[in-house]
Amino acid sequence: MSPEAARQALFDDVIATVESRPAVLLPEAPDASRRRGLATRAEALLRALALVEDGRPDEPEEHGQADPALRRLEAKVDLLVSLVGSLLQREQTPDPLRTLQWSARGASIELPMDAPALAAAGAIAMLRLHLSDALPEPLQLPVRVLAVEPSPAGRRLFLQFDHLPPSLEALLERHLFRTHRRAIAESRRQR
Repeated sequence: MSPEAARQALFDDVIATVESRPAVLLPEAPDASRRRGLATRAEALLRALALVEDGRPDEPEEHGQADPALRRLEAKVDLLVSLVGSLLQREQTPDPLRTLQWSARGASIELPMDAPALAAAGAIAMLRLHLSDALPEPLQLPVRVLAVEPSPAGRRLFLQFDHLPPSLEALLERHLFRTHRRAIAESRRQR
């Protein structure tokens, strides 16, 4: 598949976002039972993240309507979660920050030339992506390499999520919608 065809397959007519997140592509091909476990963990992570993010007001004006004691409690919980996350991350080597474009169908990620060789179309791998700076647990999804194109810093891989359950695809779409909505709100605030 050509890079342009892969771009269309992954990003045409769907919500897609471009963001910089810690991410790594691992040369792992999980078996069927591990895929189910990864899907279950990914769904739990996305549901928890949605619950936290949906419970927060998107606009600063809404903060004024909340009880001040509740806002203080939320701030304390945020600090505690951030502290625990940073303590857990100290034990691990951090994944490099990468700019990726992604949708519920897959992702496009740029890798340096010295990254592990996964350049063959059709290769199966695992995308590990940290969705939140405060949460130490990454989202791990099996991917299939659709296409590879040279880039100024190395090579760009087009990755299709491989055999995700419909419930996980729906949660990914919801997460990407919230991410896209926040990016639009942020750009409006900067004007």
